[in-house]
Parts: sequence; structure tokens; C-alpha cells
Amino acid sequence: MLTYEPDDTLAHQLDPRSKLAVQIGFAATALAHTGVRALLALSAVTALVLAAARVPLGRTLYEYRFAFVVLSIAPPLAALTFGSPWIDVGSGLASARASYRVVLILLVSAAYVRSTPVRDSRAAIQRTIPGKAGQLLGIGIALVFRFLPVLKGDIRTIRDAMAARLGTERGAVDRASTLALLGFSRAFDRADRLALALQARCFSWNPTLPPLSFGRVDAVALGIAVALGLTAFL
Repeated sequence: MLTYEPDDTLAHQLDPRSKLAVQIGFAATALAHTGVRALLALSAVTALVLAAARVPLGRTLYEYRFAFVVLSIAPPLAALTFGSPWIDVGSGLASARASYRVVLILLVSAAYVRSTPVRDSRAAIQRTIPGKAGQLLGIGIALVFRFLPVLKGDIRTIRDAMAARLGTERGAVDRASTLALLGFSRAFDRADRLALALQARCFSWNPTLPPLSFGRVDAVALGIAVALGLTAFL
């Protein structure tokens, strides 16, 4: 599972708010431009971001494999028509470019996940969005980052147990339904235990968060974020 890893990279030194701004600017630009030149430029920016965070590309692509399967199906489906000429190449290429943009956004987000601790992400959200709304979003993001790897581990354990009991010999629908039922059961059990643990630890809506501060490198990152955001309107 792609998670935060301590390191001394340039991305690790940035304030999480700067990295969030870069992500927002990149996503806005990627969704606004569909031309081949724009995609090449965005690919170069993605490569720089991955290098700045030392993201292991092979492992990241493997972690996103299920999303890539869905994205790879979209272009052929978009190209199919219900009449002559049966295949619309233009629609297929447009869908392929759209899928590629999503891939670039996912890779940039992977750099953020690897270089940002969960507590820093929560602090960035709560200090950017005031009031209960920011606190709720911060808590939600923190729980997702911490809870998702646990749920994924549970699913992996269930699949291994099914395989050990010759579950692979059963039909695909039967295996999927069993996996879904057991997965939901584990998720609800985890949620109940999480709620009890939060109560036992006197869960607070406004805990002491880690200090955040902008540096000179953050000024460069914010400038890049603003430039990316402005190109979305050009």
C-alpha cells in the first residue's frame, strides 16, 4: 500500500499546504487541456514531481493497477458505435487522452502521499479551512489515510484464506459475493472498534497539531501552483 515514508527529499521538506496547492493547480490544468502538447508538458511536470519525492514508479503503478484497468477499458467503449462505421476513432482517442490525464493526476497524488505524514495533512486542512468544516475534513482525511491500508490488508487476508480453502474453484460471482460480504463485515467490525478506541482516548475535535511554516522552497512551489492554475484558463 502506498503510504508516507520518511525521507530527506525536496518534497518532504515542503509545507503540506504548498503541495496541496500544486496538486490543485496540476489537476485544474490537466482537466482543462486535452491537446497532445499539453499532455507532453504535463508528463514532464509529473516526472519532475515524482523525482522530487523519489516515488518508486513500478510499485506505484502496481498499487494503481485496478484503476488502470478501468481507465484502459474506457477508450474502446467510447470508440464503439451502434451503427456504421461501428468504430469512432476520434471518440476513442479523446477518451484515451482523458484517461491519460487521470493517470498523471494519480501519479502526482502518489508523490504527495509518500512525502506527507497524515498529521501534517490534517493540520494543513484544518488551518486552511476554518471552523467545524475544516475540523471535519481534517478528521476524515486522517481516518481515510489510516483506515484504508487496514481494510486493504483485511481483503488480502480474506482472499488468501479463500484460496487456501480452494475458493478459486468456485464461480466468479460466488467468489465476489463472498469477498464482498466478508469485507463489509470486517469493515463494520473495524469501524466499531475504531469508535470505541476514539472514545477511550477522549477523542478531541481540536487536538494539538504539528507546527507548519512556509519556507523559501514553498514560495517556489506556490509560484508553480499559481502558474499551473492560471494555465487552466488559457
